[in-house]
Amino acid sequence: MSNPEASIPRFLRSCTDRFGQKEAIVLGDRRESFESIERASAQLARGLLLAGVGKGTRVGVLFPNGPDWATAFFAAARIGAITVPLNTFYRPRELAWTLRHADVHTLLTVDRFLNNDYLAGLEHAFPKLKDSENKGLYLADAPYLRQVFVWGDCDRSWARPAAGVEAKGEWSSIFDDDFLASIESAVTPSDSLVIVYTSGSTADPKGVLHSHGTVLRHSLELATRRGLRESDRVWLPMPLFWIGGVAFGLLGNMHVGATTVFDAPFEAGRTLEVLERERVTISTAWPHYIKAMQDHPDFKRRDLSAFRSGDTQDALQPRPERDPGLQAQPFGMTETCGPHTFGDMTKDLPEKLRGSFGVPLDGVEHMIANPETGESLPEGDQGEICVRGWSLMQGLYKKEREETFDRDGYYHTGDGGYVKHGSLYFTGRLGDMIKTGGANVAPREIEEVILKFPEVLEAYVAGIPDSARGQIVAAAVVLKPGEKLEDEELRGRLKSELSAFKLPKLISFFDEGVLPYRANGKIDKPGLVTLLADHLSGDNA
Repeated sequence: MSNPEASIPRFLRSCTDRFGQKEAIVLGDRRESFESIERASAQLARGLLLAGVGKGTRVGVLFPNGPDWATAFFAAARIGAITVPLNTFYRPRELAWTLRHADVHTLLTVDRFLNNDYLAGLEHAFPKLKDSENKGLYLADAPYLRQVFVWGDCDRSWARPAAGVEAKGEWSSIFDDDFLASIESAVTPSDSLVIVYTSGSTADPKGVLHSHGTVLRHSLELATRRGLRESDRVWLPMPLFWIGGVAFGLLGNMHVGATTVFDAPFEAGRTLEVLERERVTISTAWPHYIKAMQDHPDFKRRDLSAFRSGDTQDALQPRPERDPGLQAQPFGMTETCGPHTFGDMTKDLPEKLRGSFGVPLDGVEHMIANPETGESLPEGDQGEICVRGWSLMQGLYKKEREETFDRDGYYHTGDGGYVKHGSLYFTGRLGDMIKTGGANVAPREIEEVILKFPEVLEAYVAGIPDSARGQIVAAAVVLKPGEKLEDEELRGRLKSELSAFKLPKLISFFDEGVLPYRANGKIDKPGLVTLLADHLSGDNA
């Protein structure tokens, strides 16, 4: 899978040479061409070099979807730094944990987004920041963090305005075009590109490390499989801090010269206006986004006839009823840089492949292992899905290779399934990860936050099936004897600790001893799901 463009510097040059002044990214009134993205990221790259960033430096990127995110990502990547995309929904506790775990040295951030004041959040996470100055940060709680650059209002002594990292005047003469080119020539496909954080099966998220070569080759493969065209205008609602947004979305679009259209945050009425105005041709949206637009009063009056593919087209142009069991959806995860299987969604599967998630992508191998012994199982037997191949991550940050891959190089995904007729079938998570609205949520993380509150004796979190979101987060709480706590009070406390997508949609209180337990004293998760689902049905009755 060698490719001369499998590093970000070469990729950017190739895109600029081929597509030049064509629109690359649209957000509201901002329209950035391939050339302008390359030029802006080169300018910022020089500033980062002057600020001491180099190959292997961890650079945190905390921006909403849009041109600024892309500029920051490419600037860091083209000089060999490792980008750490940060979730814009992070609460201070989550942001602090990730900055520390990723050993972020330089943080590039907007001052605020939606209801999040990131500068105040950083001061809440790291109280000693208030006593620091921008000459260099030295915090025991974030020992590698040295500098923060802010896009927007910067009124803190410990931070620097974005202008302070943009190479201008005499600075530009230090890192001229020849010097930047020399730096970029040392960036190789094998170099680490990004650490993407995804919820783990325990309380702590996992830092998934991908190389330049993996992300660029896989994003090109996915773009080719999807049949993207240079003429396409792709609405991308997926956050760029997740692998789907950056690899399946932005980079895939750029490979073929397609225009990426952002609209952050999603709001059904405004988004419909954007889709019409920008003549969007393709979207990949979660079902609850589609439903919200279908239910909006503007839906029928908007001209969305430019759509040729994606969920939105299916909503607009009802087709003969298709059997969902005969449609091969792609299947993947952050660790495999997105989908590791693919099927032709334009055609129905043969009956013998009903329920299949397609075949492995080129260069990917599957093995079904006995979850207890790790031994390979024969075709048709159910076990744990294991993956290896060129789209697989380099490893998990701060985890030894032997903890991550088996002796044959397979990654044990925690997904249950089997292989039949060369196709992969998924039967469910072996663990209890909740997948809601496109996001992964670790129940244990939420449980630990709830258990911190003095009134709480026990707390258990599970995913309840939901037609729009896949699952919703639900919590069962047992209070200590004599204590009182209302669900709205508890939810209010959780808002300061957890991202919005992790907040339980349902909180149910139970007396001690009522919840279902196994003989070993552990909670019976299937029984808990049933109990919570019954409570949800009762609430909706």
